[in-house]
Amino acid sequence: MPAGEPRFDALLQRYSAFLRGQRGLSQNTLRISLADLASFREYLSREGLSLTDMDRRVLRGYLAWLVTAARDGSNGYARVSVARKLTALRSFYHFLVQEDLFRSTPVPSGRSFRLKVHKPLPGFLGKQEVVRLLEAPGDATPVGIRDRAILEVLYSCGVRLAEIQEMDLPDAIPSRRELMVRGKGSKERWVVFGRPAEEALARYLTEARPLLATWPDPALFLNRYGKRLSRRSIEKLVRRYAALAGTRDGAHPHTLRHTFATHLLEGGADLRVIQELLGHSSPATTQIYTHITQREALSAYLTHHPRSDVPGFASQGETADLPAAGPPSPGSEKPLRDGD
Repeated sequence: MPAGEPRFDALLQRYSAFLRGQRGLSQNTLRISLADLASFREYLSREGLSLTDMDRRVLRGYLAWLVTAARDGSNGYARVSVARKLTALRSFYHFLVQEDLFRSTPVPSGRSFRLKVHKPLPGFLGKQEVVRLLEAPGDATPVGIRDRAILEVLYSCGVRLAEIQEMDLPDAIPSRRELMVRGKGSKERWVVFGRPAEEALARYLTEARPLLATWPDPALFLNRYGKRLSRRSIEKLVRRYAALAGTRDGAHPHTLRHTFATHLLEGGADLRVIQELLGHSSPATTQIYTHITQREALSAYLTHHPRSDVPGFASQGETADLPAAGPPSPGSEKPLRDGD
C-alpha cells in the first residue's frame, strides 16, 4: 500500500474523524496531529515504502530524516518536534490496529524505544515585571482597554492562548469573578480571578466592546473590525506590551500562564489546586513548576545565605531575608518563614 494511494487518504480521513469524535481533540490539536502525519507520509513516498513496511529499521530511518533534512532538505526538526511526531505516529498505528490492518502495532512502545528530549524549564516573569506589563496598555482607546483586559485575564487566570481566543461573551461573568474555559479535549472548567481583572473586564465590556462590535459576534475579545481577535494578534500584543514594559525577551501568552502558576506556588497554593486551575489532566504536568521554584530557591540561597560557602559573597548577617523563588526583581523579595 504505497503512501500515495487513495487508501492512505481514506485512512487519514477516518483517523481525523476518530480524533475529533471519540478523542474529542480541539481543532488546533487535530491540525497539528495531521500535519505530523504528513511528514511521515512524505518520508514513505521518498523511500518508496508503505504503511505495512513499518518496523524498527524504518522507524529509525524516519527519525534520522526528521532530525537531519525533513524541514527543507538541509535542516531537520528540533528534538521536541521529533518526539511529538513520534507520538502522533504511535497513535496513528494504534488506530490502524483498531481498523484491523494489523494484529498489533509495529511501532515500538515508548518503553522499548524512547527518544530522549531535553525539556527546558518554562520562562516566567517576576512580580515587578508583571506590574509593568499590565500597566503598559493605555486606557484612552477601546483597543487599549481591551488589551489591558486580555493581559489581566492571561495572568490572573493562567489560560492558554487558544482558550482565551475562543472565549465567547457568555463565558465571562465579571460580577462573580468567573470565566468558563474550554480546554484541551473540549474539557470545560471554571477559573476565578481577583478585583483587578474584574475591573478590567467590566470596563472592557461596558466601554470598549460596544464600540468595537460593528455587527453581532459571539467572541469575547474583538478586533478593530468587530470580528474575533486572532491568536496571532494576541501573541503580537503581548510581545508589544512586554517590549514597552521592558520585560525579558521572548514574552508570549504562555509566559503569563507559567507566571500565573509559578506565582501561585510561591504564594503557598496547593499543587492540586494549581492543576485544576490550569486544566492539567495529570499532576505530573503541573509538577514542572516545583522544579522552577526549587531552582530559583537554590540560586537565592547560594547568592545570599552567609553559610552557602560561595567565594566572593559577603555575609549579610544572621537575620538576612532570603528572596522568594522566581526571577529576582526590585520589590519582589519575601522572607522565608520557619518550616518553609
